[in-house]
Amino acid sequence: MNIPALSDTLFDLIRQQPNAGPGTAYLSREVEAYRSEPNTALFYRVFTAIPRFVGKQTLTVDKESAQRLNALRSGFSVEGWSVDRLARVWWLLQLPADDPTAYFSTVENLFRAAEMNELVALYSALPVLAYPEHWRFLATEAVRSNIGPVQEAIMLHNPYPAEQLDEPAWNQFIMKAFFTDKPVEHILGFHERANEHLARIVTDYARERRAAGRTVHPQLWPLVKPFASEADRTELEHLFNA
Repeated sequence: MNIPALSDTLFDLIRQQPNAGPGTAYLSREVEAYRSEPNTALFYRVFTAIPRFVGKQTLTVDKESAQRLNALRSGFSVEGWSVDRLARVWWLLQLPADDPTAYFSTVENLFRAAEMNELVALYSALPVLAYPEHWRFLATEAVRSNIGPVQEAIMLHNPYPAEQLDEPAWNQFIMKAFFTDKPVEHILGFHERANEHLARIVTDYARERRAAGRTVHPQLWPLVKPFASEADRTELEHLFNA
């Protein structure tokens, strides 16, 4: 992943937003100060202060920028983000990654101290952080969260879970998305990571819902269909209304 090119593309997107002048001037000034004399106090201060300077309006993303981002980082999308969310992810890319211990400590401290919108930005940044395997536990923590925007940041339009979660964590991730009524069609890897164990979990879940007189989500069947034997296909199709 070409981090400098990705950083430049994100900054260009910030600059393209209406009334972006004061915000981009602030970010340019702070990143110059940080690069000339890196220190964690400055890094934390800017991460926290960003919304006051760039605003919280919803991003406008042109097709060319969206395609460029996906080319630089497959599956990475900023559609529907706010400007401050984007700017915080951009700021995280400025953190030097040459010292893993310092890098982990700085980012983990941000996670520990974060309020909701900061957590949304941090989880949105997982696909572009260095040492991607290091953040798996934090990703599973987001799945367990009961804060809707935080769940959505990790679940929707985010390539990180499909790439990094092991099978048990992935299966828990998918079921939590159904339990919390997330639009599962926006989960990357939803079909590609279907597995036999998940199919059994989904089938049990569907049977419980039928027994309780409740509806069965139509997107559950695609997770079961590849693993349905000829012997039980008819019963399963009836169960899922397929």
